Amino acid sequence: MESVEAGLRQALSRPAGPSSDFDLNPAIRPPPDKPLRPAAVLVPVWLRPEGAALILTKRSSHLKHHPGQIAFPGGKVDAGDADPEAAALREAREEIGLEPTRVTILGALPPHQTVTGFSITPFVGTLQGDFTPIPEVGEVEEVFTVPLAFVLDPARFSIQQRRWMGERRRYYAVPYGPHYIWGATARILRGLADRMGR
Repeated sequence: MESVEAGLRQALSRPAGPSSDFDLNPAIRPPPDKPLRPAAVLVPVWLRPEGAALILTKRSSHLKHHPGQIAFPGGKVDAGDADPEAAALREAREEIGLEPTRVTILGALPPHQTVTGFSITPFVGTLQGDFTPIPEVGEVEEVFTVPLAFVLDPARFSIQQRRWMGERRRYYAVPYGPHYIWGATARILRGLADRMGR
């Protein structure tokens, strides 16, 4: 398990370029005068005896924003949060019942700009020992795990497209079983995978 943590720390120490929903869609841009709303997510890596796994959520299908999509625990940075890292840890506790004291933050990935106007800072953190997720009833439909090695393999990712607001939009996807991991979540994971492979 120490080798997993060491590998992640090393990857996070490497320089990285910007990350955004526009990386594959240079012709699509948000209004330049619209300020980005700060948000943060936790990229939780569970160090288990049977192998490290990434914890992800499936958002509730009745939510206004991104219903049914696969996501990291996280959300908007609130006024009461000390910083984005505190926001990511608070959201993880609220959404999946993961106490901040269980998490060791290894570092942050570059902020990811979304087409919906957010600047999301992803924090990579590890946890060990037993953990039983407690999904937040109003927001989280399911909590599941993916082998870390699966999402750290760039070959698992593909570039797909769909029509969005009248235009073709390209995006990364890394499907796992019944779960279609795509968009910002897949782009953030692809960025981590690229840094791990250097």
